[in-house]
Amino acid sequence: MSRTTPFSSPLLLGFDAVEKTLERLAKNGESYPPYNIERLCNADGVAERLRITLAVAGFSESDLDVSTEENELVVRGRQSDDTERDFLHRGIAARQFQRCFVLADGMRVVAAELRNGLLAIDVDRPEAQRLVRKINISVKG
Repeated sequence: MSRTTPFSSPLLLGFDAVEKTLERLAKNGESYPPYNIERLCNADGVAERLRITLAVAGFSESDLDVSTEENELVVRGRQSDDTERDFLHRGIAARQFQRCFVLADGMRVVAAELRNGLLAIDVDRPEAQRLVRKINISVKG
């Protein structure tokens, strides 16, 4: 039995990579760190950018890495185990994470700020120019 997906329509050409990305993200059940996504509006009430805020308490700036890889925003956190400290009880584990967000074409990361254990990443999409191109038809034969 063949599998039908929304992207198998003959009208959607070249969306194979999008489908694979969505499948990969759906399989990723990781819930750490928790995050919010909010729409930030300018004074006129027009949506200007998005802000992704991750709860990264215990991570310093040097423990975090924010990068874009193709059309994904990737946030990585890595804490090292402190072997010099002698814990009587250890309830806060040093842990690692990687959180990915798929960005639409044209979106760009404009800022990242760490404050009070929250990492805020601002993303915007500059107004795209409308591109209309005439395709010439050649006649043969």
